[in-house]
Amino acid sequence: MNKLKNIQWKNYINYIAIALVLVVFVALTLVGSVSASTTSLLEEMAIKIILAVSLSLVVGFLGELSLGHAGFMCVGAYIGGKVAAVLAAPLGNGILTLVIAIVVGAASAAICGFLVGLPALRLRGDYLAITTLAFGEIVRTIFMNTSENSFGGPVGLSTPRFDKKHFYIICLIMVLITLFVIQNLIRSKHGRAIEAIRDNEIAARATGINITNYKLLGFIMSAAFAGIAGVLYSYTKFNVSSQMFDYNYSIEILVIVVLGGMGSINGSIISAVAITFLNRYLANVLTGNLAVLKDLIYALILIFIVIYNNAPALKDFREKYNFQTLVAKLKRKKASKPDTDEAQVKEDA
Repeated sequence: MNKLKNIQWKNYINYIAIALVLVVFVALTLVGSVSASTTSLLEEMAIKIILAVSLSLVVGFLGELSLGHAGFMCVGAYIGGKVAAVLAAPLGNGILTLVIAIVVGAASAAICGFLVGLPALRLRGDYLAITTLAFGEIVRTIFMNTSENSFGGPVGLSTPRFDKKHFYIICLIMVLITLFVIQNLIRSKHGRAIEAIRDNEIAARATGINITNYKLLGFIMSAAFAGIAGVLYSYTKFNVSSQMFDYNYSIEILVIVVLGGMGSINGSIISAVAITFLNRYLANVLTGNLAVLKDLIYALILIFIVIYNNAPALKDFREKYNFQTLVAKLKRKKASKPDTDEAQVKEDA
């Protein structure tokens, strides 16, 4: 019991939440109560969570502005998808093919992350953002102009589609793996070194932190998980098109990270789920001529959230009614209740 009390449950709340979602939907799948649209939404949410958490490593914890995350995802989707398409005939469209595709896609994206991370050693802010944005557009253009026999060219790459009923399970398991790797990195001495670089690079260098190694580590790991998300995305489609991975998609992922809170993994998860659901809901509600309003409503909601999170005039309101304050109040009430009960017993005696 003492060991259970000493566990910091707040460090595991995201694991527990995703594991519960996984268990509930697996049970519903077994009784046939999960629709194809629901499993598709779960797949999309899981992929967005992996993208947001991995980008948060660079933007939130390392403090570098990257707009090339869609480019890393593109590399994983095309190369991993191509490997899966080639291996599907001899090995079958099973777990082994998927694992190999994920490993190859992650490794390919990690190499690109290393190449992009090199200029990050000398570039910061807007200059780094422009460099990473250019990388994403270059990668997308390269795959768009390949031959149909290699990566499909403008038509796109044909990829094998995994079992629609159960692929969301694999996606959610990959979310748990992503959280395990990145959260353990952040909570280690290496994570503290990464945060020190974000807070003050000069001071971090003066204390003996190897700035070069840690910046490269951040970009490589972030790119690798974006590549994994790309492979998962290729498995949710029959065709991977380079048009999907434009700069707007990189900005969307960045918006998820910013709305969730810089350096907040749980916030990135919640934001990824909320924005994915919002996009899907607006796409279903606003059809026909009203479809043009989707981006407008989406943008207005994002502007409202940004103003709420940053407006100085709302600072007192945010501090009074935020989630942490409400939890603290509940804890104080719970702690004061035994004292009240004890006083009541003495009075009755």
